[in-house]
Amino acid sequence: MTRRLTALALALVLALSLTGCWEAEPEPDDFWGDELPPEEQETSRREPAQISDFTLPYLSGQTFDPVTCIDGVQQTVGALLYEPLFTLDNSFAPQPVLCEHSSCDAQALTWTFALRSAVFSDGTALTANDVLAAYRRAAESARYGARFANVASMKAQDAHTLIVTLTQANGSFPALLDIPIVKAGTENDLVPLGTGPYVYTTAADGAALTVNPHWQGSSLPLERIALAAVKDNDTALSRFASRSVHFLCLDPTGTGARTVGGAVESTDVPTAAMQYLGFNLSRTPLNDAAVRRAMSGVIDRGTLVSSLLSGHGTAAQLPIAPQDADYPKTYEYRTTAEEYAAALETAGVTAARPRSLTLLVNEENAFKRAVAESLCAQLTTAALTVTVRELPWGEYAAALEAGSFDLYLGEVRLTADWDAGVLLDAGGALNYGGFVSEQLSGLNDAFLLGGNASAERYVKGFAEETPFAPLLFKSKTVLTPSGLVDGMTPTASDPFYGFADWRFHLSGSES
Repeated sequence: MTRRLTALALALVLALSLTGCWEAEPEPDDFWGDELPPEEQETSRREPAQISDFTLPYLSGQTFDPVTCIDGVQQTVGALLYEPLFTLDNSFAPQPVLCEHSSCDAQALTWTFALRSAVFSDGTALTANDVLAAYRRAAESARYGARFANVASMKAQDAHTLIVTLTQANGSFPALLDIPIVKAGTENDLVPLGTGPYVYTTAADGAALTVNPHWQGSSLPLERIALAAVKDNDTALSRFASRSVHFLCLDPTGTGARTVGGAVESTDVPTAAMQYLGFNLSRTPLNDAAVRRAMSGVIDRGTLVSSLLSGHGTAAQLPIAPQDADYPKTYEYRTTAEEYAAALETAGVTAARPRSLTLLVNEENAFKRAVAESLCAQLTTAALTVTVRELPWGEYAAALEAGSFDLYLGEVRLTADWDAGVLLDAGGALNYGGFVSEQLSGLNDAFLLGGNASAERYVKGFAEETPFAPLLFKSKTVLTPSGLVDGMTPTASDPFYGFADWRFHLSGSES
């Protein structure tokens, strides 16, 4: 979804997230300000920005290594320097990039990846050893380590073939491999070598990205992309506001905010960042699956997204992003107020025997506070009172670890195979509520193996147990000056997805 806004105050992102995109925390009233009348929006769309060079911000002196670089602008630039085996499209389906062909055994435990013929920017050929070295480093990193939790071994069978053996079957394993590859041995360089469409260069007129002479892909819309050094993300945002940089990828509902005026074009990109309502199953009536199911069904997720997140997300009742082609929408359901009251009454919560619960939320994020307040209002009845308890991040995390909560508002970035084991498996790192069900964990494992039947069994079992209540999947936002570029198709995996088809309108030229 693209929005075009003229002369508006735009609340934007400053703080970095742990998941590779910036987080922001504007006040939860109107993120975009007052919308322009349709005819004014259309007029602004037709007026190209007076920009002669497309410019990206970058952190001078900081590594571009995709495994260890700082979240934010370095990753955005890196998307033009490095390529993964697979990238994810807007439905989170893996699309081959450096992989020519992939296959797995019948149990989906051993995967074979045949590499396409590709060349690094120094003219040397990509090999399976380069991919292996990148994955071994990624497996030890905070950014990508969780993706390799079920990897038993990795080896280069020959120069063009990588073999990965898993401890747990996963028919969607390629969806985890949108990890950029650098040439082995250059990872400690400030700008490791890649196979991407551009290379980092410096000249008298400054740093820039220029076309990789060994690039084997499609023709590119720009021969040169200027780079502007910034010292931090505040500076990047300021330079965007002054139109000296022209592209930002950010989280409009994270922690921290500033205001940007002028004509801005905004494109929302679906992500795998899921917000959910967590339950402590040691507390009455939350130990009753029927109550948890009724609570999930009574929540108006559409209002949470449209009113409190200003549309920057997608409502979801199941732990799979709705953009996924296999999202089982038929298993969504609504609970009436009467059904909710009946479930509470069966669990012993009545007007004569009322109950109070508290919902924990991280106080630093205004969007999350607003969502928590709305959830409390929606879940409160004559018999049940739900109130918000705001805590600083450290105290919030400690309370979850100690189990000192009734309900909490959580957020997790799932992988694109939609493995929710971290939340529902016994011993899962985010299973704060103490949910234990070998049956549902087994259904999740079967779901990862693949097949429509196993997916339906999993979501049916999930809806019956409701170990936690998914609320929505957040969107991140790509910002450009209005009128600068047409045909943008950024994805959560690649902000420059389909870059060959983008059309730039630069002053003095047409590209």
